[in-house]
Amino acid sequence: MALLREKGLEPQIIEYLKTPYTAAQLKQLLGQLKMPASKLLRKKEAVAAAIDPAKLSEDQLIEAMARNPIVVERPIVVSAGKAALGRPPEAVLSVL
Repeated sequence: MALLREKGLEPQIIEYLKTPYTAAQLKQLLGQLKMPASKLLRKKEAVAAAIDPAKLSEDQLIEAMARNPIVVERPIVVSAGKAALGRPPEAVLSVL
């Protein structure tokens, strides 16, 4: 967020644990990120141990992520129809 604010931008923050992504929203984000769901899976979360991307179709993995939003990697910055995962933070510069 500091990087965005340095650029004079005030981000709209979506608290994804309070307002979880739907499967459709995740599909849209993945399209904007140009990555498969497995790359957006946060494996460090305990609940992620029960989600095996190798055993699930893309749609099944997206559904599992929608049911367990804590496993979605973050932050994700969306701007002008493009999205970037903020790891490392400089990656978001490509969508500003």
